[in-house]
Amino acid sequence: MNVIIQNILAFSTLILALGFLVRKFIWTPKKASSKSCGSDACGCS
Repeated sequence: MNVIIQNILAFSTLILALGFLVRKFIWTPKKASSKSCGSDACGCS
């Protein structure tokens, strides 16, 4: 019984880790529009 629970926990952890890595590195996130720090467009970013 303990081996079954251990396998379920191990596989669920593996799936969560793979999902995190796919979301972090493979999925292309939407980029926010870049805004300047002030209203006078001094070039600071």
